[in-house]
Amino acid sequence: MKTLDVLSVGDIVTDAFIKLLDNEGQVIQTEKGLRLSLPFATKVPFDHAEVIEAVGNSANAAVCFARLGFGSGLVANVGSDKYGRDMIDALHDNEVDSRFVRINPHKISNYHYVLWYKDERTILIKHEEYEYYWPHLRPNEIPQWLYFSSISKNAIDFHDDVADWLEKHPEVKLAFQPGTFQMQAGAKRLERIYKQTEVLLLNREEAVVVGGGKHEDVNNLFDHLHALGPKIVVITDGPRGAYASGPEGRYQMPNYPDPKPPFERTGAGDAFSATFVGALMKGSNIEGALQWAPINAMSVVQQVGAQRGLLTEHQLAHLLKEAPQWYHPKRL
Repeated sequence: MKTLDVLSVGDIVTDAFIKLLDNEGQVIQTEKGLRLSLPFATKVPFDHAEVIEAVGNSANAAVCFARLGFGSGLVANVGSDKYGRDMIDALHDNEVDSRFVRINPHKISNYHYVLWYKDERTILIKHEEYEYYWPHLRPNEIPQWLYFSSISKNAIDFHDDVADWLEKHPEVKLAFQPGTFQMQAGAKRLERIYKQTEVLLLNREEAVVVGGGKHEDVNNLFDHLHALGPKIVVITDGPRGAYASGPEGRYQMPNYPDPKPPFERTGAGDAFSATFVGALMKGSNIEGALQWAPINAMSVVQQVGAQRGLLTEHQLAHLLKEAPQWYHPKRL
């Protein structure tokens, strides 16, 4: 068993992808934003379905770290059902240490449905209610990094347990990619987590929600987010690429060119975020991490699901060598 370099923390799920037919759906603009429309009160044919086990923000990150050669583990909860066993098996297949995955007796595992329309997805989610406990880590199990991401709204007090442990182990660095319920909890409630964060990773819309800055002004967003405590802040911005801010300065990074149109976009943000952190773990600076991260995001969207396209360090290095001349970070 490898020494743990990084321990990812968050919910784990099975995703059932349902590929919708292009002519059976429609995306419409409403006052509440874009909506996926399907025929109502009838049978709707679909193309095919695929089931992918052991996914979710933190599980995807754990697999990404393992693919990059790190000793990678996961803190998560599953039920005592077939889906839970299948997820643990999938983690083993991806060389992720599952010793801290807790099996909850008489509970069912998280199972989500992904409506896959063209190259986008709408996910039907339901987080099962578990008792969340921070595991007892022996001295030889202390990782260099924690990667904390999406977790159930029922686990709000669990954040205090994580913060307590980090205060006792200041040598451990925290990467935080807040999920939906963590953002809803608010920066004040998770103040201790943000203050202990080495790297904060979110998209531009999430940056506004968490920090309260101006959407159109990325420097203003950075100022608000750094005020919460994180040393390095990364903001992804869809087709406009990504931005990063830290002690070295502030940078803008374009996306890596797609070899062909994206097949399915699930997991691109997780791949970007975990790869950025992985590059830092390997000794890279912010500029180097920004060059690695978009390559893995590009690769993931060429496959179904969040993990199949994740690359090894050798593959990343090869694609970086093949990158066009304009592919490099620019100072803001």
